[in-house]
Amino acid sequence: MAIRALIVDDEPLARQGIRDLLADEPDVEVAGECGNGAEAVAAVERERPDLLFLDIQLPELDGFGVLRAVGVARAPAVVFVTAFDAHALHAFHVHAVDYLLKPVERDRFRVALRRARALLHAAPGDEARGQLDARLAALLDAVGRAPRAERRLLVRADGRAFFLAAPDIDRIEAEGNYARIRARGRSVLVRESLGELERQLDPDRFFRIHRSTIVNADRVREIQTMFKGEHVVITTDGARLSLTRKYRELLEQRLGKRL
Repeated sequence: MAIRALIVDDEPLARQGIRDLLADEPDVEVAGECGNGAEAVAAVERERPDLLFLDIQLPELDGFGVLRAVGVARAPAVVFVTAFDAHALHAFHVHAVDYLLKPVERDRFRVALRRARALLHAAPGDEARGQLDARLAALLDAVGRAPRAERRLLVRADGRAFFLAAPDIDRIEAEGNYARIRARGRSVLVRESLGELERQLDPDRFFRIHRSTIVNADRVREIQTMFKGEHVVITTDGARLSLTRKYRELLEQRLGKRL
């Protein structure tokens, strides 16, 4: 009987990459694809897949939240897919739960799939599945106790509250006593100050470049030196932002090198 796999990733190219790798596996059929956590929860309950390729950093509800919503006991076999995330990788190693690191390599993919096959072909009630469920539950518990700065922000705007995945944020700019969050082409004015938002963010990923601007390091394309020692930060969406001397010096201290 074919293994039915569900692919969950908010990036279409990443989903296609997994689909292409599975095309070489005759005993696996793709049951569907999802681009966010809410869709994934619904698809798992509707399709009952045997295997889940699950991205961690998803909009609104991350991969760990998907498994909490589904429930470990009812979850299919899971292979996590992630870009580099120091805390997540440490947790995977500690709890011996399999994962793939983006960009996914074919040989490593086959190793993960071989492990999933062994689990799925085990007899009902097999001790290995029970041990995996216990490890997965421990992983979710460990991740749940970790600081939430890396994952998502609860923001209030336009009379409602909602979550924004922190890795999706491009930059945040002060507007009076409020702040404007720019995330993947979306612009949201929130009733919080820049300082309040900064305290919720991971300092290894987000840094100030100006008293009124915070940027996501992953969205910085380059830093240009201008006349008289001035610097400009150019983001991946083409924005040109001033890097003031005070914050340049702080950034150099963190990097351990001069710009």
